[in-house]
Amino acid sequence: MHPILNIAVKAARRAATVINRASLDLDLIEVRTKQPSDFVTEVDQAAERAIIEVIREAYPEHGILAEESGRSDGAGDSAQSEFQWIIDPLDGTTNFIHGFPQYAVSIGITQKGVLQHGVIYDPVRNELFTASRGKGAFLNDRRIRVSKRTKLQDSLIGTGFPFRNFDHIDSYTAIFRELVQKTAGLRRPGAAALDLAYVACGRTDGFFEFGLAPWDMAAGALMVSEAGGLISDFSGESAYLETGNLVAGSPRIFAPLLQIVQSHTASTLKA
Repeated sequence: MHPILNIAVKAARRAATVINRASLDLDLIEVRTKQPSDFVTEVDQAAERAIIEVIREAYPEHGILAEESGRSDGAGDSAQSEFQWIIDPLDGTTNFIHGFPQYAVSIGITQKGVLQHGVIYDPVRNELFTASRGKGAFLNDRRIRVSKRTKLQDSLIGTGFPFRNFDHIDSYTAIFRELVQKTAGLRRPGAAALDLAYVACGRTDGFFEFGLAPWDMAAGALMVSEAGGLISDFSGESAYLETGNLVAGSPRIFAPLLQIVQSHTASTLKA
């Protein structure tokens, strides 16, 4: 395992310790609303601090982009750092505060803007997803691949409902309506990082969502591509970290899924 990936795993496990301890008594957790239906807890913040502590100890010069604390550059470097860690300390906070056991720690690492390493850790199931560019994707040290399904009608597709921005709710509803009729089913578990990890290991055959943040998808995007899947924004390009709009899937499912998404968004949505 690459040394940077080792540190990312250590950081994710450290955050998971904070999360697991807090999950034992959810009634004690203080919840704050960032905006309607978008929550942050002291657990998110404590988990993020734990991750950053591990990173800073090993790589003080690296930059960090974290959901709760924002962007920071590495020590002793006024220019933007070559390496950037993109962190979601608790993806699926709404699930967590309801005791719904679907949430994860997500850490992606870029070098000169290109995703190089990713870790997604599910503390509930003790499932550790890891990937490094060109080295494949793994679940608990076992190599994973996207599914081999060839027909959209046989596929299980993951998604995330709009919950912050409802500007494109009509487009989303139209995509949903068409996919319900043309697939084996749709699932909305509520943590995009795990949704992408599930595409990578073949539990779902595809995934799409509007308006994600970089920390929701950085690690998961690398996981999908290293597991043999395809991933793009809604225009079929690779700018999903910038646009926040993402389609992912196994090779034979990706194209028809993207086509349906594009048919309902081309006139209303940029990429």
